[in-house]
Amino acid sequence: MGKFLIAGLGNIGPEYAGTRHNIGFDILDALIQKHHSGFVVSRLGDLAEIRWKTKIMYCIKPSTYMNLSGKAVKYWMDKEKIPIERVLIVVDDVALPLSRIRLRPSGSTSGHNGLFSVQQELGSDAYPRLRFGVGNDFPRGMQVDYVLGKWLQTEIPLVRLKVEKSVEIIECFVNLGIERTMNQYNKIEITL
Repeated sequence: MGKFLIAGLGNIGPEYAGTRHNIGFDILDALIQKHHSGFVVSRLGDLAEIRWKTKIMYCIKPSTYMNLSGKAVKYWMDKEKIPIERVLIVVDDVALPLSRIRLRPSGSTSGHNGLFSVQQELGSDAYPRLRFGVGNDFPRGMQVDYVLGKWLQTEIPLVRLKVEKSVEIIECFVNLGIERTMNQYNKIEITL
């Protein structure tokens, strides 16, 4: 069976629930719910296992807080002997509008502390990442408040739709590989 590590990045604690920065956690919650699995508290995070179409997805929500996410990713990669190309990091991205989701096989951290931590721990930027656009509708110097802020009521229907689409993208990545998944999803604009 092919093994995959799906890491949704976010911050633990009720004060961070429902914030833009925690969308990685929300997407993994939706993936787990769809596949009738559940999280258990484990080493460096909450862990769930999904067996699907001859594949095993180890899904982790790191408990290290965003800025140290790489520690959990590296630990579970090593423990389950998962190659870097079968790791998928799910994060928020202020460089993308709310209508977009983008899958990439590698690239820069774009100033994202979670991705920076993963890159530091893995010693490489050649790991797949699913970037969930959260937009950048904030005044200069207010990015932290924006990403740690909750979704606006008007945004929630689109966010829910994008979470469903993100779950599809993860399944496609696991089932068909990154190239076919990027071709299928990277160009689409998601609207209500």
